Amino acid sequence: MKNFFAALVMFLFALPCFAQDLSLYQKKEYSYSEGKVLPYRILYPENYDKDKKYPLVLVLHGAGERGNDNEKQLVHGSKLFLSEANRKDYPAIVVFPQCPENSFWSSVSVDQNKTPILFEFNYDNPITWPLDAVQQLVSQLQSTEAVDKKRTYITGLSMGGMGTFEMMYRFPKLFAAALPICGGGDAMRYDERVKKTSFWVFHGAVDAVVNVNESIAMVNKLKDIKAAVTYTEYPNVNHNSWDNAFAEPTFLSWMFSHKRKK
Repeated sequence: MKNFFAALVMFLFALPCFAQDLSLYQKKEYSYSEGKVLPYRILYPENYDKDKKYPLVLVLHGAGERGNDNEKQLVHGSKLFLSEANRKDYPAIVVFPQCPENSFWSSVSVDQNKTPILFEFNYDNPITWPLDAVQQLVSQLQSTEAVDKKRTYITGLSMGGMGTFEMMYRFPKLFAAALPICGGGDAMRYDERVKKTSFWVFHGAVDAVVNVNESIAMVNKLKDIKAAVTYTEYPNVNHNSWDNAFAEPTFLSWMFSHKRKK
């Protein structure tokens, strides 16, 4: 019983600390259509110095965090960038943009009657407006913040993983490295431009939402054009493979080691 109360006290003391950590992600807004705006969260490095140049990391969340209040998007991945050691060793500007309800990061049609859910990728369609808006946000931040344009990165999970693949298709010169998690994109027709970007792709082997074969097909297409791609598959892991990916010891060191080539 004594140990229980000691653990409870430690837990309660930890709560305000964690809330304070999350508050480090400042809430701002970005435009998307005819003067309309959406919220986004941005984390600045400690002792942010606008005379320096910092890496910029774009994080696209999944469908479960869609909405308009920007309150759910920090569920996955935020702790990785809030770690005291990571903030010290990998100072960066980190952005979590909001994708509203009934919209999609990626140009797909969805068949909910299939298990796993069937995603039909068709990038001959016009770019979705949320993805177009977030590209404008990245470009804006590259101009208004102390951003090293050669060190802009993208990662995303589930629907955001699909958006990560599509952002690389639509804007191949924007990012130095891409880390899609449990999201496919196997209809994409990559060309030589993508060879200048390194990919690290993650997926759970028993994903019941996004079929692991979609990521495998995407990896194979990247290999066909001799792009730099690493693939990590987690045995017996379902759709929440982001827990494994964000826990990879070299996730940040691998990402920040890349610079955009000319």
